[in-house]
Amino acid sequence: MSDPEADMRPLAIDRRQEMRLIERIERIDTYADLRHVQELIRRNIGAELHIAPGPNEVRTLRGIIIVLEEKPGLCKKVRQSVPAAVRKRLQEKPEIAYAILDAGDLFGAA
Repeated sequence: MSDPEADMRPLAIDRRQEMRLIERIERIDTYADLRHVQELIRRNIGAELHIAPGPNEVRTLRGIIIVLEEKPGLCKKVRQSVPAAVRKRLQEKPEIAYAILDAGDLFGAA
């Protein structure tokens, strides 16, 4: 159940917290860990981190859409730096990108 008061609270993420979040993203090792970080972002910041294969053919990591939901009080810089950190980690750990594609039934059995 969604807490209406949680949706109304102002976001309070300062530069130090942003750097801690980026450092946490840089330590992601598995798809399950990525999902856990998505949950932490949702719970602590109140914004969703959407990661999904794009609507067209996915040939490179650019084909995976990574967006941090826009929320009042969440600056543009954070909304750009978090997806950039995730994309960088996916480049370092391609098995996580494959798991994202698999979760979208790209490699699933027919």
